[in-house]
Amino acid sequence: MDLPDVMTAIEISQPGGPEVLVPVTRPVPSPGPGELLVRVAAAGVNRPDVLQRRGFYPPPPGASDIPGLEIAGEVVAAGDGATHHIGTQVTALVAGGGYADYAIAPAATSLPVPHGLSMAEAAALPETLFTVWVNLFERGFASDGDWVLVHGGTSGIGTMAISLCRLLGVKAIVTCGSDEKCAAAREFGAAAAINYKTQDFVEEVKRLTGGAGADVILDMVGGDYLPRNIACLADDGRHVSIATQRGVTAELNILDVMRRRLTLTGSTLRPRPVGFKGLVAEELRREIWPFVESGQLRPVMDRTFPLEQAATAHARMEAGEHVGKIVLVAG
Repeated sequence: MDLPDVMTAIEISQPGGPEVLVPVTRPVPSPGPGELLVRVAAAGVNRPDVLQRRGFYPPPPGASDIPGLEIAGEVVAAGDGATHHIGTQVTALVAGGGYADYAIAPAATSLPVPHGLSMAEAAALPETLFTVWVNLFERGFASDGDWVLVHGGTSGIGTMAISLCRLLGVKAIVTCGSDEKCAAAREFGAAAAINYKTQDFVEEVKRLTGGAGADVILDMVGGDYLPRNIACLADDGRHVSIATQRGVTAELNILDVMRRRLTLTGSTLRPRPVGFKGLVAEELRREIWPFVESGQLRPVMDRTFPLEQAATAHARMEAGEHVGKIVLVAG
């Protein structure tokens, strides 16, 4: 297949606001062993991209400095051991490079795009799906019948958590910043939604669970939310941290953790090795991808923007008005 030598990519010109995202010309990358070169049809926009743009979340060693952690498109070239993927359509979790016409994806973290799933929808899946699966279901051990509390219920992570809980028999309570977003979360399948601006989520979680508390909490807020989360966690409950929007430090009562046998854990996904992510991809292919193939699992989509309008997409994410995923699409 004839490929161009150069492509359009979105570069972070310097740390700052959305305006620092600028289209540039870059060489088309070449895939190494076990890697795919994907002609990008769509790329998801995620909170880590915003943090990278601000200068707070540098790419791991060896990753592209171009932002973008999830893509969907056609495989147009491949390295040794992956050439059988050429000509297929995939969605993939990547450590960077997604905001471009072409991107390198590990074959191990790529999944086939099933019939009936648009490229924009496919690109909206990997980052949130991998993150929620690893943290809520593997680290948090959420299982059928559990009550879970998820903050940011209409974010990409929140809507994916609601969807997986609905499919796997878990009862999701989410927090949102408006009554309208709470109503949307309930429509997506949340068992309950709490407006954190007008309600005390600790009291509401206790009330909804009959005083028992949440079995698992998926927290992307951090800071002063930690002691409040602990207060509404059930005995033997699991607290999983995945972001720190309100700060990286908190105070908690260690004796309370001991007395109620609580587990505090967390993780970051981007720096993990491809081997680990590949194992997660295999689990998702086996346990979750059938729901995607049948149409039972679809990402909640907010809005799409052309690749060149990445700055506008970031401005929308930072405004907090979005419900579901924001995606960049090829022109």
